Amino acid sequence: MSEGTVPSELPILEIKDLVTEFTTGRGPFRAVDGVSLNLYRGKTLCLVGESGSGKSITARSILQIVDAPGRIVQGQINFNAYRGSDRVVDLAKLDPKSKTIRNIRGRDIAMIFQEPMSSLSPVHTIGNQVGEVVRLHEKVSKKEAKDRAVELLRKVEITNPEAAVDRYPFEFSGGMRQRAMIAMALACNPSILIADEPTTALDVTIQAEVLALIKSLQSSSDMSVLFITHDMGVVAEIADEIAVMRYGKVVEKGDAFTLFEAPQHPYTQGLLKAVRELDQPSPRRLEMRKNKPLGEPCLISDKVRKEFPISGGFLGRSKSVLVAVDDASVELRAGENLGIVGESGSGKTTLGRCLQRIYSVTDGRILYRDRQQKLVDLATLPERQLRQPWRDIRMVFQDPFASLNPRMTVGQIIAEPLVTERNLSAAQMDARVAELLDLVGLPSSAASRYPHAFSGGQRQRISIARAIAPNPKIIIADEATSALDVSIRTQVLDLLLDLQDKLDLSFILISHDISVIRYFCDRIAVMYRGRIVETGPTEEVCALPKHDYTKALLSAVPVADPTMRGTVTRVRYQSDA
Repeated sequence: MSEGTVPSELPILEIKDLVTEFTTGRGPFRAVDGVSLNLYRGKTLCLVGESGSGKSITARSILQIVDAPGRIVQGQINFNAYRGSDRVVDLAKLDPKSKTIRNIRGRDIAMIFQEPMSSLSPVHTIGNQVGEVVRLHEKVSKKEAKDRAVELLRKVEITNPEAAVDRYPFEFSGGMRQRAMIAMALACNPSILIADEPTTALDVTIQAEVLALIKSLQSSSDMSVLFITHDMGVVAEIADEIAVMRYGKVVEKGDAFTLFEAPQHPYTQGLLKAVRELDQPSPRRLEMRKNKPLGEPCLISDKVRKEFPISGGFLGRSKSVLVAVDDASVELRAGENLGIVGESGSGKTTLGRCLQRIYSVTDGRILYRDRQQKLVDLATLPERQLRQPWRDIRMVFQDPFASLNPRMTVGQIIAEPLVTERNLSAAQMDARVAELLDLVGLPSSAASRYPHAFSGGQRQRISIARAIAPNPKIIIADEATSALDVSIRTQVLDLLLDLQDKLDLSFILISHDISVIRYFCDRIAVMYRGRIVETGPTEEVCALPKHDYTKALLSAVPVADPTMRGTVTRVRYQSDA
């Protein structure tokens, strides 16, 4: 422990030349390499960067919770708000199992994580878990801890907290679970709150509410916040200071307004350029539409309804249905990019799977224009007749890590849709795979390697190559860029536009990200609780939304410009249903 008197002008947390290493088979790897940061009382410091930049390891190093075989090998983490003392504590010098650091965790410095479902115990009530934090640091009875839990849940605006304390995490929505995590973090009135991507897994409207809640709680308690994110819109909304990380190092830091207006480091400039590009329509797409007009409708959903049976009651004898898609009508024209946008549970993915006839529809028609230009109703076709439509309508999935078989080479993965043709020799198959790899910007040598050897963006390129292998007409991309960093996101969208120009493709892009839709899509369909509530040209809907839900959705999107902070009026949608 390093100690010294605390001058009032010192930051509440001062990180100096921090180095955190992991032992690997190839020697030590520096995940955090010489990081220096200052966090001041009552302020918000945003730590930003793309995946693998070292943001989360920096935060975990502060609390000495870096997973083995990682360890701090150099530097200082000076904390000057240790409860009951006027001395500075160097957290980097503490044993991770020492009483001092265990007292600090959760009491003086609290942390909330990205995914609340994996952070909360599924077998304990919310009240027990919030109360456990109180009892760990304070001498109170179980009843007093439960009463405190009720007050904390009320503080984070959870409805009916008296009942909520006895409920389990699976009974809460994602936003409510994250509010419960915030209640746990605030249980002992910490001086610092570390928030590691706390809104990434949330819908944009829920994200806006959680950010407002954290800001309100911070203002009322003079708490300092270290906020870790890759979303520059969120950064612009909440940050006082910003530190940009890349490859374990801080490449640039400064106040939010200066950094957004005049970034100095090329990496920061590139990051902000990629964000701003996604705030407007793709120039490439606009140019393509001038040179090549759209064709006839090639895929139409006509009053599509999809129900899923639900069993309940004694021995599952009580039957009911969940209506996932209700009376959905939309059309895709040849050469067009249609965006389907909405929050989790709105029915976007289910509609996409109905359009491809992965799911059989309960009611309605799915009209598909085949290669003979005849409209065929896929909803009524038996599965044996879906072979050609499935070749013509292909899917790109959200997670490139989960959608590729780790035991197959890239060549085998891409060639898989071609195997059913049975008329290609091995040499022809290899040539086609090389051609597809070239189309998605990967070398032919990639065919012999396995998915784990590639980055997330490269894996998504492999997924795209597999999708276009049988020369389809339509690609349905289901959240195909949401797992990617913002700079890679733009590259993948530009690749899809390039393929559209070369191969005469039509796209349905399913997303919750309005900026991605605006960049890529000609028209947009907004979904809410299984229904399409608004459709129209993308720019028209984004500029002048007609439906109240669309207005609420757009008003919750953070703008990547700190000068716009507080100028957008939030619209909250109350459904009649």
